[in-house]
Amino acid sequence: MRKIIIAIDGYSACGKSSTAKMVAARMGYAYIDTGAMYRAVTLYFKENHVQITNEKEVEKALNEIQITFRHNDKNNQNETYLNGLNVENEIRKMYISEQVSEVSALPQVRHAMVAQQQRMGKKRGIVMDGRDIGTMVFPDAELKIFMEADMQVRAVRRQQELLEKKQMVNLEDIVKNLEHRDHLDTTRKESPLVRAQDAYLLDSSYITLEEQVEIVVNMAVSEILVLEGRA
Repeated sequence: MRKIIIAIDGYSACGKSSTAKMVAARMGYAYIDTGAMYRAVTLYFKENHVQITNEKEVEKALNEIQITFRHNDKNNQNETYLNGLNVENEIRKMYISEQVSEVSALPQVRHAMVAQQQRMGKKRGIVMDGRDIGTMVFPDAELKIFMEADMQVRAVRRQQELLEKKQMVNLEDIVKNLEHRDHLDTTRKESPLVRAQDAYLLDSSYITLEEQVEIVVNMAVSEILVLEGRA
């Protein structure tokens, strides 16, 4: 069966990554978490005291960053590696969430990450989620999904994710963080978060993860059948 690119964009804590992972597993596709890539860059900048206002420092740091994904058979999850070190747990912490939007808004950072992402998708057969996949990274993706959800629902989901990692964060602080990220993501000059004209809108507020996955998989299969002339 023909392989396609499935691009899933949308706001933080709408279930993009969870949906994308499960869709990839169902389709037998590779899953690329672009949000993790920007989080890994943010972690590197923090640990190496890179001033994001200093273009030369940023460029130098980007040349020293290598991000890869490896599958962990024990938990059946893809994990993020930064220069050979597993940083999956560290990049999910709140202090990274508080700064990742500022880092990902930098033109040099976006150009570097987009170039890596495009190389990853050359052979198709991938599910990639992020903020600008359907608009900038793969504007030719065969299936584009744009996800949104009610703010309170998103905040509760993020709080639960953090609790599972043994991080206690006040719900109000999470709402403020999400609102701040939304503002930065949608107003930045470089690749702002926007729904592509040909993207399907998926509101995940009141449907289960399994229902989200089923919707996307059915859309993907339909698109493949159309491309193969078998609809």
